[in-house]
Amino acid sequence: MVRIVIWNTGRFMTTAIFDALDYFEKLKAADVPDEQARVQANALRDFSALQEVKFRDELATKSDIQDVPLEMKSMELRLLKWLMGIGIAIFSSIFTALAKGFRWFGL
Repeated sequence: MVRIVIWNTGRFMTTAIFDALDYFEKLKAADVPDEQARVQANALRDFSALQEVKFRDELATKSDIQDVPLEMKSMELRLLKWLMGIGIAIFSSIFTALAKGFRWFGL
């Protein structure tokens, strides 16, 4: 039996079990030749196992999740620096335009 991991859009992940022997027997009952039924069951079992490995590789580990707050704090600081720089540039541009327009400081 192979457990198939199915992603759910909610908070939880569900799993399904694939029974290759049961699938093989159902194919035989439907008059599928033994060799063809065996090949199909094995191929589907291998595919299911591959999908499970793929999904397990994509899951976040505890250490991955622990690093997230530090990365977010770093991004917040970079964003704050950019916003401060842009704010200072805008203020300087407006101040310079006003200074020239009203002839402050002899400009």
